[in-house]
Parts: sequence; structure tokens; C-alpha cells
Amino acid sequence: MAGIRNGRPYRRLCSTQRSYGLPCWWCGGPIRYDITGPLASRHRDAFTLDHLLPVSLRPDLLLDPANARSAHRRCNSARGNRVTTAPVKSSRRW
Repeated sequence: MAGIRNGRPYRRLCSTQRSYGLPCWWCGGPIRYDITGPLASRHRDAFTLDHLLPVSLRPDLLLDPANARSAHRRCNSARGNRVTTAPVKSSRRW
């Protein structure tokens, strides 16, 4: 299962998710979709495909579009493989 993230179906899922231009599902901030190529693998604000249910726990959902989310690389890395929902944002400071 390790090599499937380099396959055509996975790349297609990433391209489809990228084309939506959505904000980061985790922090709500804008994602730098203009960062591509080798730099994207190191830049913290670049797009990365995140999974609501981590692939390490549910490998069968790797290519499921309903499990795919747009995220910053930093948010995806910080979240790790925890099964959590996005943090709740308050509408105002208390």
C-alpha cells in the first residue's frame, strides 16, 4: 500500500482537490496553491491532501473523495494520524 500514493488515482484525487481552491479544513486559512514542484514538499503553507480518517488507520479510504480534505502542510503534519475534527472557531474573543 505504500507505493499507491504515487499512483495515477492518487495524483488525480490530489489534482481534483487542489482544483477546488478550498481553504485549509483544519485552521481555515488560505492555502498557497501557487506553490508547486519540489518546493511544495517543504513549504509550510503549501497544499497537501489530508484525510479526515487517517490512512494509517483506514487504508481502504485512501482514494475516497469523501475522506479527502485540503490542508496546509504544517496543519497536516501537526495533526498527525489523530482522529479529530477541526478545531471549533469562536465567532468572537471572550
